[in-house]
Amino acid sequence: MAKSRLSWIVPAFITGSLLPFASIAWRIDRGHLGANPVASALNQVGLLALVFLVASLSCTPLKIALGWTWPVRVRRTLGLAGFFSALLHFSIYLVLDQNFAFGSVVKDVIKRPFIAVGFTALVLLVPLALTSTKRSVSRLGFPRWQRLHRLAYVIGILGVIHFYLRVKADHTLPIAYGLVLASGFALRFAASAKKNRDARLRAALRSARSGAA
Repeated sequence: MAKSRLSWIVPAFITGSLLPFASIAWRIDRGHLGANPVASALNQVGLLALVFLVASLSCTPLKIALGWTWPVRVRRTLGLAGFFSALLHFSIYLVLDQNFAFGSVVKDVIKRPFIAVGFTALVLLVPLALTSTKRSVSRLGFPRWQRLHRLAYVIGILGVIHFYLRVKADHTLPIAYGLVLASGFALRFAASAKKNRDARLRAALRSARSGAA
């Protein structure tokens, strides 16, 4: 019953994730994206990618902290939105900013740390996006699939570092995203430690009962 009540949530999040891109496209069409629309679009789409990725990584911590189950239902949707936003971010850079000058792109990746970090995050996102389906879980097996998707933690950290290195003056926003990620990691670690502690306690109790018998 609860599952059917929440059947609207994934379509709602998909629709909501498209709205910022529609807004950017509308402002480009109207000439409302500033004196350098390519740079503005590049920065705004990049920020959207980070927002979606941090949001996807915050779903499980929200469940741990507040007991909500609905965030887990939209975790994959948010992760895919983050991937496609990051891909669009790179595409704007490659096509509109660099005009398909692949040599210049390679030089940027080698010489500019923030671009190297961002490009690494995008490359790591590809296998996660390709294995985001239930069929992939069955094909890989859950343990292997889970190990692969732990790359999402690394990607989130790289995304924050990319943003931090990109910003030249005020680092308040990238630090804020970093703190959100760190809080989520801390909650995950605490929950995992509690789970292991409880498992050891149950094992000890079973051993004590069997010894008494």
